[in-house]
Amino acid sequence: MRLRHPDGQIVHLAYCTNVHPAEDLAGIVAQMDTYAVPMRARLDTDVLGLGLWLSAGVAAQLAADGTARRRLRRELDVRGLEVVTLNGFPYREFHAPVVKRAVYSPDWADPARLRYTLDLARVLVDLLPDDAVRGSISTLPLGWREPWDGPQVARVGRALDALAQGLAGLEALTGRTVRVAFEPEPGCIIENTLQATVHLANVDSRFLGVCVDLAHLACQWEDPVVAVQRLTRAGLPIVKVQVSAALEVPDPAGAREVLRRYAEPRFLHQTRTAGCRNAFDDLDEALDVARMDTAVSGEPWRVHYHVPLHAEAEPPLRSTTPVLRAGLAALTGGPTAVCDHLEVETYTWNVLPLALRPDGPRALAHGMAAELAWARDALLDLGLKP
Repeated sequence: MRLRHPDGQIVHLAYCTNVHPAEDLAGIVAQMDTYAVPMRARLDTDVLGLGLWLSAGVAAQLAADGTARRRLRRELDVRGLEVVTLNGFPYREFHAPVVKRAVYSPDWADPARLRYTLDLARVLVDLLPDDAVRGSISTLPLGWREPWDGPQVARVGRALDALAQGLAGLEALTGRTVRVAFEPEPGCIIENTLQATVHLANVDSRFLGVCVDLAHLACQWEDPVVAVQRLTRAGLPIVKVQVSAALEVPDPAGAREVLRRYAEPRFLHQTRTAGCRNAFDDLDEALDVARMDTAVSGEPWRVHYHVPLHAEAEPPLRSTTPVLRAGLAALTGGPTAVCDHLEVETYTWNVLPLALRPDGPRALAHGMAAELAWARDALLDLGLKP
């Protein structure tokens, strides 16, 4: 889906396909027919943007086979779908029964992460629409915070230099630019935008920058305006934005029973109390501590649990959509668009509490279309045009 900013820039709005489990080309094409095509029809848009997730195996296969890349591009074109961004955070098996911290492996100290990301870049240049200014890939914020030692830091530095060199070489070879965006997330080496300015201070900003996930930013209790200004002053481009909302818990003591339904086994749900005074790596850990510690249960929480943008949270919970709206305003509401690649990334549809979970593919496609419509309307309210 394309919108136009008053400054003339095209702003691309997509939905992220990491909500789907397919890890082969046939499954990826089937996803298009099951979800993307009905969504495009419901939204009545000529072109629907996908933020494709490709597992490491599929990425390597496509990177090595130009015929397969061209075939995938044709499959997109005939369905009115376009790809300007890839989600390169999960490496594989993102829908295994238990993912938790495995999603951060391999980290950027492991050469496999560099190979995967460069494979994605090679694929993306052949998927980009002819008129796209550039492509983008979001990736993890270097790695989980533990263990993290001097040799790892040195390996990461070399990997990021090699990444920028590889992207520069790809640009010289193809004439297409791809940028990689590191996505701050609670519990990782880069949890927030301040840490991003430290750990990414010496990267080549022509090709490397930051992905601002607005749910992660809310969970870290960051002010969106301050965060955007901080990155801008540091010279770090905001390459991509995840249009996402987290759970907010005004009264944890009174919401314990409801919150238990969100403590599920597949994904981590990092929890932070107001101002990040207390930090927990998962929701069940926060709930266990809160039973015995009134200081924890007596102040608001934000939980890294992506919730549908268009729906009211289950009372007495809320969502962080006010932070999301403020973030969109800071990023696209000014005289110029700070970022032109936006991706709705609610990957948790299939682990929502049973009463809120979509009943089958049609219901899931309907819900994701409603999210995209919500995001589109929020951007239109900020002055963007269809």
